[in-house]
Amino acid sequence: MNTLALTLHRELRVCFSLKAQPLWVRLMKWTVVLVLVVRYHDAPWFWPGVAACFVAGLGLHFVYRWQTRAWTRPWGGWNDMKSADGFR
Repeated sequence: MNTLALTLHRELRVCFSLKAQPLWVRLMKWTVVLVLVVRYHDAPWFWPGVAACFVAGLGLHFVYRWQTRAWTRPWGGWNDMKSADGFR
């Protein structure tokens, strides 16, 4: 497996790990997101708000990735080491 495929595979394993976020949390999160989009889509600050949330989420992702050494060590609530076992 090449480096890009390995990295994408690892990212997807972490992204869809049910140990990182239980299913009920994911459903609640997406319900809140959809309700907010429907409610505030016409607001003038909607797209800047979406961009700010995207930048904040990407920044948080990179902090976790850095602290977990590319998802190979537990840190700050993320401890699904089973999803990283094949990548050490």
